[in-house]
Amino acid sequence: MVADDHAVVRRGLVMVLDAQPDLEVVAEAADGAEALELAAAHAIDLAVLDVAMPRMTGLQAARELSHRHPEMRLLMLSMYDDEQYLYEALKAGASGYVLKSAADRDLVEACRAAMRGEPFLYPAAVTALIADFLARAQAGESAAPEPLTPRELEVVKLIAEAWTSDAIALELGISRRTVDRHRENILAKLGMRDRVELTRYAIRRGLVEP
Repeated sequence: MVADDHAVVRRGLVMVLDAQPDLEVVAEAADGAEALELAAAHAIDLAVLDVAMPRMTGLQAARELSHRHPEMRLLMLSMYDDEQYLYEALKAGASGYVLKSAADRDLVEACRAAMRGEPFLYPAAVTALIADFLARAQAGESAAPEPLTPRELEVVKLIAEAWTSDAIALELGISRRTVDRHRENILAKLGMRDRVELTRYAIRRGLVEP
């Protein structure tokens, strides 16, 4: 699916993608809200979303798509070479960020990388992320702030230990519905899809033994 509020740009993107033997555009959206509607009606493997769109931005749509369709890959497309947009895109669950100015060169490669489960960032974005990491390290900060609350970390640990939702609810003294909401929020925050990825995260964080 391609989502962009400029019809001419959208058609150009569709032409580039449809010209590839391994890519096919099955849906086109003019804004984020329409992208959500189309995602519910079509079998979409990958969504290419413009960052800035009316009604619902691409970033907002990406967060919602990550929540509703965790198996869907997401790429953000933007005219902005802006670090904040880049960070927000990654937090929203996107696996890549492509500049419109280089879309004819980078978009196809980014789509293929996303479908392989690999990230795609334009060179300046990689430089920005490294610079940010080094600046935080020099300032004595962690490379990335903790995205999860203490309660969410508790839930991650129990999920990784194969506890059921009912058992987690009993252990933490909360409702099953609250456990499910925590699980959804955790997956959305971390840009993950399932318990396997959560378990790997828990191991990396030292929450459970490998």
